[in-house]
Amino acid sequence: MDVVAAFQRQAIACEDLGSPMYAELLRLIVDDYELGGSSVEVLAGYEDRSFGDAIGLRLLAAVHGLVLSGSAPELAAFYPSMGGSWDPVLGWEAFEQVLQSRSGEIRSLLTQPPQTNEVGRAASLYGGLLHLVDALPLPVRLFEIGASGGLNLRADHYRYVADGTSYGPTDSPVVFDPAWTGPVPAVELRIAERVGCDIAPVNPLSADGALTLTSYVWPDMPERLERLRGALAIARQVPADIRREDAVSFLQGLELSEGHVTVVWHSIMWQYLRRTDRTAVEDRLDELGAQATGSSPLAHLRLEPHHTISHGRGTDGWEYRVDVQTWPGGELRVLGSASPHGQDLVWDPRFS
Repeated sequence: MDVVAAFQRQAIACEDLGSPMYAELLRLIVDDYELGGSSVEVLAGYEDRSFGDAIGLRLLAAVHGLVLSGSAPELAAFYPSMGGSWDPVLGWEAFEQVLQSRSGEIRSLLTQPPQTNEVGRAASLYGGLLHLVDALPLPVRLFEIGASGGLNLRADHYRYVADGTSYGPTDSPVVFDPAWTGPVPAVELRIAERVGCDIAPVNPLSADGALTLTSYVWPDMPERLERLRGALAIARQVPADIRREDAVSFLQGLELSEGHVTVVWHSIMWQYLRRTDRTAVEDRLDELGAQATGSSPLAHLRLEPHHTISHGRGTDGWEYRVDVQTWPGGELRVLGSASPHGQDLVWDPRFS
């Protein structure tokens, strides 16, 4: 798949997930690229990149960051995140001008790994942890690969409302209402340790880090922006250890702990790992699983896409499943499914 096909596929995903602005903008970029416009210079060297490289999201985030920082005032009037309103004619003209005048800066930002660790996915993590702790009533050591700024490591500090039941702090600035559909056990959740890794971690406590994380939120989705701002406020109160490390090295240094359930978690990041690294992660989890006992269990909890042929939730033949594998034993359970951003989360009633 080349970059044009990747942009076209990303446009469909944005449309399906509720961002008509980005869907239209991506298609306008494709038209411009095929006609030899300003985007050709910006995307030079990325012609053969696939959808999994997320070049479209990197480009859109680079420009959004310029808008949010005040560096592209001519475009801010068309970005809802800045109080503006998208216009496909005038907005594209302003966008194209930014591509021309800031091409060097935008190209430098394209080299950075995507930071799409959406706060909305915290509901899958939190609900999954409640299901897990219901079966293994122990304090949780939480380890996230591809953690970005580590916002989802603070999932227990967000509030979740569903079916008349509230979970988490009632005064949290991050509220999911409704959080999900389906039964979730109301059990006590104690997180003893929060550690994450990322090859290019973002510091959510810094102005630059907050800007980077915000730039990856689609500007015409105000609920996502509101959740992110609340999560950034919580990050200033709840510490988490985020390390600059790849997933394989991170897990090689992980050990189990007596009296705790060790949980390895990730969401919509598996696609960014090389095939050899995926195998190495799975092999290391199997090694740790062989060491697990009833008083020092291991769990692998994730929200990741799975290809479907004739059924399933999601777009373009993909189902986004929440599943958990636990050791000792290595049992794999599908807990539920959600959208890529974590919304429309439905728990499987078999695991209530």
